[in-house]
Amino acid sequence: MRKFFLAIWLVVSASLSGCGYNALQSTDEQINASWSEVVNQYQRRADLVPNLVNTVKAYASHEKRVLTQVTEARARVGSVQVTPQMLDDPAALAKFQAAQGQLSGALSRLLVVSENYPQLKADTGFRDLQAQLEGTENRITVARNRYIKSVQDYNVTVRSFPTNLTAMAFGFSVKPNFTVDNEKAIATPPTVDFGNDTQ
Repeated sequence: MRKFFLAIWLVVSASLSGCGYNALQSTDEQINASWSEVVNQYQRRADLVPNLVNTVKAYASHEKRVLTQVTEARARVGSVQVTPQMLDDPAALAKFQAAQGQLSGALSRLLVVSENYPQLKADTGFRDLQAQLEGTENRITVARNRYIKSVQDYNVTVRSFPTNLTAMAFGFSVKPNFTVDNEKAIATPPTVDFGNDTQ
């Protein structure tokens, strides 16, 4: 009897490994790991915002509208609940992406406004925050690209024969990915100019 169960176990194990089940598991875990890195880098950026806003406020307090936009955009980012289920929900992923896009736009406007304030541009703390922000934006781009590639690999596995049969049997389905309105703009980190002011 023991040999019978061992034989069945070997057949089941061989069929599961040959049908793509392990590949589905592996690519799904890669998505989760890549997503964690995306979230970490976006959180790193959000953590920089209060210090950046306070530094700009010290030199350009009358730029209230831009400062308020940045603060509100950061609050919207914080209000989006980031859960593992988000990866299977195109609407939730789009909401997350929209909130991050609003924060990106608000930060870009803040950096443009800062160009009008030579003392702010010369402030060491502000320059350090700009450098950290630029580095974080670069990390976000890398993390997003890795996530996009992970989802692509997973989706190809889910849709390819014969793993598509295994995917259907075990409830694996195609996952939504980041949508890119302007791919070139997203792939290009913001420019930070540390040059001397000519005013």
